[in-house]
Amino acid sequence: MSLLQLLTALTPVLAVFLFLVVLRLPATRAMPLSLVLTFGSAYFIWQIPVMHLFASIIEGWVIALGIVIIVLGAIVLLNTLKASGALQCIRNGFTHISPDRRIQAIIIAWLFGSFLEGASGFGTPAAICAPLLVALGFPPLAAVTVALIADSTAVSFGAVGTPVLVGITQGIDQSSNTVIRDVVMNTVTIDLVVSTFIPLLIACLLTGVFGEKRRWRDGLAVFPFALFSGIAFTGSAWLVAWLLGPEFPSVLGGLLGLALAVPAAKIALFKPKTNWDFEQAAPLESSLSDTVEKTLASPSNMTLTLAWLPYILLAVFLIISRIEVLPVKAWLTQYSFSVSNILGSGLNASITPLYLPGTVFIVVALITVWLHRLPLQQAGNALRHSFSSLVPTVIALGASVPMVRIFLNSNVNAMASPSMPMALAEQAAVYLSEYWIFAASFVGALGSFIAGSATFSNMMFASFQQNAALQSGLDQHWVLALQMLGANAGNMICVVNVVAAASVVNLIGKEGQIIRLTLGPMLYYCVAASMVAWAIM
Repeated sequence: MSLLQLLTALTPVLAVFLFLVVLRLPATRAMPLSLVLTFGSAYFIWQIPVMHLFASIIEGWVIALGIVIIVLGAIVLLNTLKASGALQCIRNGFTHISPDRRIQAIIIAWLFGSFLEGASGFGTPAAICAPLLVALGFPPLAAVTVALIADSTAVSFGAVGTPVLVGITQGIDQSSNTVIRDVVMNTVTIDLVVSTFIPLLIACLLTGVFGEKRRWRDGLAVFPFALFSGIAFTGSAWLVAWLLGPEFPSVLGGLLGLALAVPAAKIALFKPKTNWDFEQAAPLESSLSDTVEKTLASPSNMTLTLAWLPYILLAVFLIISRIEVLPVKAWLTQYSFSVSNILGSGLNASITPLYLPGTVFIVVALITVWLHRLPLQQAGNALRHSFSSLVPTVIALGASVPMVRIFLNSNVNAMASPSMPMALAEQAAVYLSEYWIFAASFVGALGSFIAGSATFSNMMFASFQQNAALQSGLDQHWVLALQMLGANAGNMICVVNVVAAASVVNLIGKEGQIIRLTLGPMLYYCVAASMVAWAIM
């Protein structure tokens, strides 16, 4: 591969970091510019046929539509709960569990978020947990950063095991139940060491970046509770994986973790000596969507159970719709919007609107209108303002997702070259074969960063990782586990996830700042996972 071809393959990655992270442009400008650069270099240097490029753009728009529906659903539910006074009630009630912001972040983002990831995937945890943290008084930037970092470990078994059952199983050669089980157990074993410390990392980031005194040691003060919560999830997930397989470690691990951590917080078990809070908690009226009416319904007549009921219904509906043995999934997925053989390219794209989490969000929001006796005028205002806040999101996703599809579909070219991500991975293997145990996780992270999906990263790179392991004399089961863990880490900085999460809490334009904050934890995850695998092997 020539230097020019290497730079072309790196264009989507370099462009995103240049425009978003270095120049700090908003995603509404950075992503269209990145798309133009990727399109031009793909046509002139990678020699992809122009019709194939346009077909990839159309394919990307169809996929982006599904993501927009998820974002819309999250915003509609958020604004409905705000208008009914439920968020204010939840905010007041959470002080009975713990007024400490470090503990609140761990319970909501790490444990509740892990449960949501296991039940649904599709970016649901960040879309739900970030606004919930904002409702509790977290600054929006802190809420989004924490939600993205926390939505990592559980991704291995998100959406009822999809990254394994679809990603790894379809991605490797000669898969078997024994191979899959070994990969799964290696993954959760590494996480017992690495991910157990993510709650502590979250607490330190909160105090070190967003605290009044910017002191990391304020985060370290919550070490006992953070470690307890970390083990509550990773230990439970390990046990569930060993007993039941890859479908339920995140779902049941999150539930068991909540069952352990919430009572511990209530009785102040492992609690630090002093509570920690931001310099000034963000007022609920101004911290969420500015377009929603400022007047909140009084929560005085609402019980805490009634306020939480929409979230409980959301969790139940998501689980029911994802379990294969129930007929609900088949009913929801039989209706799809699809485009076949786009512009004669052979590319196909489809979404199943009823199966998307966003549709579940909207259904729960409608139920909430009835449950909370919300006047129809206020409900209509919440819906209308939710739509009006989507414009920047549509622009950002309408450019970023097509850019990703061009990158992934680049195997069709006049040079007979592999796709850009595969070419980059092969180039890395040439120079890093002796150190592949330390490179494997970063390949998985590259897949998630660009594709926006750990499942797709696993499908794209699992076979390559298998071959790289054999050529390097490494155990393929450990290398495939690092692929999965790297894909989890890439989820923290994935552009699509960042744009979607930022949209829900009205942070469009801050995407680069979010990525700068999540990049460090992403590097920790990849490096620490590689070190643990190296030590065990």
